[in-house]
Amino acid sequence: MTQMLTGACPECETPLSTPPVVQGETMSCPECLLTLRVDEIQDGTLVLQMVEVQLRDWGQ
Repeated sequence: MTQMLTGACPECETPLSTPPVVQGETMSCPECLLTLRVDEIQDGTLVLQMVEVQLRDWGQ
């Protein structure tokens, strides 16, 4: 059985669980669709940070 890591979205506080990931990996919150980065992993708990997404400026 694969160990699941757990955490919560820092924006909407939706509980998240995921198969093992590595620090620095990104994922999306299924609720608010924010991009989150794994900042730290402490005893099977993910510490997640919101990633600021820069939209491309097409000069319009």
